[in-house]
Amino acid sequence: MQDRPILLEARGLAKRFTLHMQGGVDIPVFDDATLAVRGGECLVLAGPSGTGKSTLLRCLYGNYLAQAGSIRVHHRGQPVELVGAEPRVVLDVRRVTLGYVSQFLRVIPRVATLDLVMEPLRARGVANDEARARAESLLARLNIPRTLWSLAPATFSGGEQQRVNIARGLVADYPVLLLDEPTASLDAANRQTVIALMQDALDRGTAIIGIFHDEAVRDAVCTHRYDLTRDRLAA
Repeated sequence: MQDRPILLEARGLAKRFTLHMQGGVDIPVFDDATLAVRGGECLVLAGPSGTGKSTLLRCLYGNYLAQAGSIRVHHRGQPVELVGAEPRVVLDVRRVTLGYVSQFLRVIPRVATLDLVMEPLRARGVANDEARARAESLLARLNIPRTLWSLAPATFSGGEQQRVNIARGLVADYPVLLLDEPTASLDAANRQTVIALMQDALDRGTAIIGIFHDEAVRDAVCTHRYDLTRDRLAA
């Protein structure tokens, strides 16, 4: 895979939180985080709870602003710097290149599940019929009953919501995927389905950076690791 281009790279990344309501106390999260992932690779973020794995993912996605360092993503054929980028640039990267599946589904209460999953494709200009077909296929593969597709997912079970979340995150075939515990609330059968979807994405040349506390999931997709307790790549 070394002949494939690096699709996302972070260098010298540092993040801290300032508690303004407690006298401006600084809480350091990580410092000098450096990593890279190529197409077809899955980089697993490792380390105990509290070492900043989810925070690092949010920095890579642009939800959190890093205090120092660089994040470069291969976007529209060229490297784009995300640290300090204008919002319109970040939004374009998210629309075209960088997908993200969080631990929790955040939705507008009255938006139907099918529309929610179709939305990333519509944002790319995909025709409505094609977007619908792709969304329906993915929802069926993730075992979301057709009777639920016209309903808003706010009242679904935790596992159903997470599968909708996964469908929304994977439907657009993003070149780079950030996954934060995508299988945490799933049963064994649905967990295997998600593993298969991730393996399909890797076979297409997608670059994945993920957090997987489930050892079986981690072993099925991991190509290399980044340990936040040591700030280095582990083979």
